[in-house]
Amino acid sequence: MTSPLYVYDDSLLKYRFHSKHPFNQMRLKMTTDLLMASGHLSASDIIKPREATDEELELVHKSDFIEAVKLAGEGKLSEEKMESYGLNTEDTPSFEGMHEKSRMLVGATLSAVEAVMDGRTDKALSLAGGLHHGFSGRASGFCIYNDSAVAIEHIRKKYGKRVLYIDTDAHHGDGVQWIFYDTNEVMTYSIHETGRYLFPGTGSLTERGTEEGFGFAVNLPVDAFTEDESFLEIFKETFEAAIRKFQPDVIFSQNGVDAHFRDPMTHLALTSRTFEEIPRFVNEMADKYTDGKWIAVGGGGYNIWQVVPRMWSQIWLSMKGIPAPRGPLPEAFMDQYGPKSPVDFPRNWEDVLTDYNDIPRREEISEKNRSMLTRAMLHLEEQ
Repeated sequence: MTSPLYVYDDSLLKYRFHSKHPFNQMRLKMTTDLLMASGHLSASDIIKPREATDEELELVHKSDFIEAVKLAGEGKLSEEKMESYGLNTEDTPSFEGMHEKSRMLVGATLSAVEAVMDGRTDKALSLAGGLHHGFSGRASGFCIYNDSAVAIEHIRKKYGKRVLYIDTDAHHGDGVQWIFYDTNEVMTYSIHETGRYLFPGTGSLTERGTEEGFGFAVNLPVDAFTEDESFLEIFKETFEAAIRKFQPDVIFSQNGVDAHFRDPMTHLALTSRTFEEIPRFVNEMADKYTDGKWIAVGGGGYNIWQVVPRMWSQIWLSMKGIPAPRGPLPEAFMDQYGPKSPVDFPRNWEDVLTDYNDIPRREEISEKNRSMLTRAMLHLEEQ
């Protein structure tokens, strides 16, 4: 068994739209500092990211889009052109050096991929990635380049391996799904809040792929206010069924934590229990079905003080085989970030649920999700 590797460098914090934008990569540093302060991450575990090249970006992105991102980051693209590429919108505003800072995130994910595929480790984590809304020719939803799609195509082309993409972000992983929608060489799996209420509005059960890719896109849209038990029931049953059907060589997981009940941008009701169990189940499945090969990236998560560092830490701890910690967070971490927090700063690894409101329609929501699960399993069990 090899030791997992963790991709990090302060340069990854430069992907920043503006000071009031909810996408804040300071969460990467906070997670890294929490793991270091707890003694679960050391300098020898960390590898530096490299930059992605234009040729690598072109594995999934159109060359005219890449040129547009370069020009927009230099202030040389017209408003009309920017709009046509999804740039400079309210969600995805342009910023100086956008191409250079965006390709660093892609390069970080490729660094994790190469660490696993070249045999230096079985498991690698790059929390800077997970920008799953990026399309081949258009930016969307805080995402410019789609690091996950580039990485998956890199695995296909360079290593000839089959990739199962698992996306547990609250938002549907639309960009990755559409890029691989017509192929049977990649399976995309996304469990997310139903698109009836949440961006991007896609990810219905009936989106199953097309042509040779039919049956290789799996979507599990759960109802708003879904809580831990219902979510985990659906996730565990369908995830293992997807692995048995597709038989991947490697698992690539996107780990958005914006389904947490304290996240300000979604309507799910998950607690730390779910974010402790998700990566440990993925780890178990990787050991059982893919000789341990698992590459993980970050994703959504917009409560950087109360949620993201603790939840993302669980991915690394899972890779290391460490049980979910209980009790107080490290004093050094509390001292570093507690005084800066504009909201009540958590004191424990696990959620203390004094602000968690019981869901009045819990049984109705769970029954609705169970009905969706039954139909999804019928799809997964088809030959």
